[in-house]
Amino acid sequence: MGENKKSFQTIDEYILRFPVEVQEKLKMLRKTIKEAAPEAKEKISWQMPTFYLYGNLVHFAAYKNHIGFYPGTSGIENFKEKIYEYKSSKGAVQFPLDKPLPLKLISDIVQFRVAENIKEEEIKKRKL
Repeated sequence: MGENKKSFQTIDEYILRFPVEVQEKLKMLRKTIKEAAPEAKEKISWQMPTFYLYGNLVHFAAYKNHIGFYPGTSGIENFKEKIYEYKSSKGAVQFPLDKPLPLKLISDIVQFRVAENIKEEEIKKRKL
């Protein structure tokens, strides 16, 4: 599913490309991210829904059997004990479509990334 190259400009357009049951999961994921990072802006980056706050915060994408969640290397590293049951890599974790999304874990990861991006932005400002 994530391989579909049809062009879209918004996260709403992205979500509408999928079957209803996948759309529901994507909407829940989006809502969870928005609640954890209310100041973050939505955009499309690398053909994926992206939340941006002083830089990319997290991305997500739907595929045939999972939803890919991309909080970057630090997001994965800092939560490796909690994501052990999911397939993951250096900067991504896969949540199977046939299981409930771990919304609390997702929220915690997003909040961690928000704090990290704010701290990095403050450091940049001090250097100016």
